[in-house]
Amino acid sequence: MGRIKLITFDLDNTLWNVESVVINAEKRMRHWLDGRVPGFDVRFPPSVMAELRNAVIEEQPELRHDLSRMREEILYRAIVASAFSRHDARTLARQAFEIFLDARHEVEYFDGALETLERLSRDYVLAALTNGNADFRRLDLGRFFDFGYSSASVGASKPAPDIFHAALEHAQTHPAEAVHVGDHLLDDIEGAAGVGMHTVWVNLKGIEPPEDAATPTHTVHDLADIPETVERIDGNASG
Repeated sequence: MGRIKLITFDLDNTLWNVESVVINAEKRMRHWLDGRVPGFDVRFPPSVMAELRNAVIEEQPELRHDLSRMREEILYRAIVASAFSRHDARTLARQAFEIFLDARHEVEYFDGALETLERLSRDYVLAALTNGNADFRRLDLGRFFDFGYSSASVGASKPAPDIFHAALEHAQTHPAEAVHVGDHLLDDIEGAAGVGMHTVWVNLKGIEPPEDAATPTHTVHDLADIPETVERIDGNASG
């Protein structure tokens, strides 16, 4: 092994498809709420919930980086508007969010995801870095990841450098000794490159990047190609 010591991974849309997961989680949460807050599903369609979200962010901008607290606050406001007391609304919002969060962790990994993490974890320190609220420990990925940070835990969302700096400091690693793997050209690739890390863009759909997009160190179209890609980066870093 050469100079690379740390590999950080984005989670949503890098290791699994997050859209289908969130749709299912929303559906399950709404079904639960509809049985306890009569007419919830009709009175609070996605468009109304989006208006509540905008109001929450305007009044509490710090919640922009904490999706869990923000979602619970949106639910609380909707339930209060349904003529529930603040105490009962807070309790229901907390319970509804837990229903959502349980389903949020029912993910279907992309082909090769777990095998790739297992292989890399033999030789490198791995860390999860996410703007979302998926917990790698709750997903039983602690067997691969040594640690992780979220935008909520550092108070800033990628592409801000905070989360990358936190990981580098935790691992006591220089940026040139680290690789970040992610699907988002701005949040992941530009963000990690901005602090001096090597980057691997996970482009499973084979999309054409915009002309003004950040250029990754390497691009993969299959997660199974990541270990060899990291080895190439490692070899170049050692040269």
